[in-house]
This record gives sequence, C-alpha cells and structure tokens, in this order.
Amino acid sequence: MWDNHRLLRSIANLLFIISMVLVLVSVVRYVLRLPVFPLNSVELVAAPQRVPEALLEKVAHEQVRGNFFTVDLDLARKGFEALPWVRSVSVRRKFPWGVQVDIEEHVVLARWNKSALVNTYGEVFIAQSDEVLPEFLGQPETSPQVTQLYAELNQTLLPLHQKIVQISLSPRFAWQVKLSDGMVLELGRAEMQERLARFVKVYPYSLAVSAQGVRRVDLRYRNGFSAYQSGGAV
Repeated sequence: MWDNHRLLRSIANLLFIISMVLVLVSVVRYVLRLPVFPLNSVELVAAPQRVPEALLEKVAHEQVRGNFFTVDLDLARKGFEALPWVRSVSVRRKFPWGVQVDIEEHVVLARWNKSALVNTYGEVFIAQSDEVLPEFLGQPETSPQVTQLYAELNQTLLPLHQKIVQISLSPRFAWQVKLSDGMVLELGRAEMQERLARFVKVYPYSLAVSAQGVRRVDLRYRNGFSAYQSGGAV
C-alpha cells in the first residue's frame, strides 16, 4: 500500500477535502452566530383576543433567542402553545431579520365537567371564562362525542325554540339533556336523535301537560314517553 503512490495521493486529496469541508462548516456556523444577523421583530399575524399581551411579550423575550438563522422555532412554538387559550401556533422566519407568529385561539363552546372548557372541535382545555356556557358532563376522552351529539340534538330542538343548557353522558353511557326551560330529557343509550325527534313532533300537542310543571321526561320507551312533575308522574 505504501508503495502505491496513486492510492496515497488519492487518500491525501480526500483528507484535504474533508479538512476543507470541516473548516468551511465551522466558518459558516461562526458567521451565522455573529451579531450582524439579529432578530429585530416578533410579528403576530393577528392580535389574539383572549391571550394577555403581557404573556405574549414574556414568551417572546424568553423563548425567541438567537439570530435570524439560529433561533429555535420549535422552542418558540412550544412556548406560545403553553399559554392559556392557545390551541395551535405556527412560527416561521420572516425576511429580513424577523419572526412571524400565527396563533389560533380556542373558540369556547361549553364547560367540561365543571373544571375545564371544551372548544368547538370537542377538545378539552384549561382556561378561565366568566361566560354563561352550556355544561358538558362526560367520561374521560368522550368530549368529541359529547360535542357532536350536542350539535345534532340542538338542531333537532330548533322547532321548539329550546336549547340544551346541559348534556351528560353517564358512566354507563346513557345520555341526558337539560333544556333552557329547565326540563330534563332522558335519552338512554341508543337512538337518541330519533327519540328526541319523536318528542319534538308531539310536544306541541302536549302543552297542557307541560303547563302542569313537568320537570323530567323519560324518552326511553319504544312508542312514547313518560312525563314527571317534581312530585311524581303526570
């Protein structure tokens, strides 16, 4: 091998090229870290409605570090996503020398199990709200299912000019809804929409019963329902 001058020359050339590449990489990394590429701005695509400005500024100062080339976009994104009311965040570089942040906020739909909120996608999140909201009560991981049925049943109730103020899914997966007039409807575990539609259809003909102070209606019958006052069945 040591007598093979061509091979030795090839190895020497290869080592030289590797050395030059390493030097070039080091130079590029050094240049990119120079203060001549500072970040001059953190720009929001749209001003959030619920996220406090002070918290946004805090994350921008603490998580958006480095210069235009070295800033850790993933770290910045996680910092903004940890703020209350933030559903998702997109962070990208914006020439020249800036970072652009696009924040999607949660659109609150209801309260979840009296301790959290649920958005229009059926996702549970933690935040504070003083709004009057429907109550969702359900088992862990069932918020999308509850959200979907809530929307479907509210559509069914439109002819009655009623809305659901509480919908619950029991540990045995039985459904119950409470209407804006205080009436509670027991829907059971199957055919919930069909049962409610049947009730909506006959409701105009049962106003006399409704006027007697009916507080609960059991719709879990095949061909009818039972109405109950506070003191017992009607």
